Amino acid sequence: MADTKCPTKFALCIKNDDCEDLERRKVYQVLQDDDAAKEGYLRVVDESGEDYLYPARYFVLVDLPHEAQDALTAAR
Repeated sequence: MADTKCPTKFALCIKNDDCEDLERRKVYQVLQDDDAAKEGYLRVVDESGEDYLYPARYFVLVDLPHEAQDALTAAR
């Protein structure tokens, strides 16, 4: 599961293959999950507000200013 000691990461959704809980061109919070990463997945907090595994190829990791990170995590 997620490791809360790691810095917050974010990813831009570039593909969703008819997945209703992801919106293309939207930024999502990524939670640390090393086991999932080894299998090619990211643990993402999606539109449902819950974290689920999605193919890593659906996303591009992005660096955001602290102000943007704070705004995105406060909205959840």
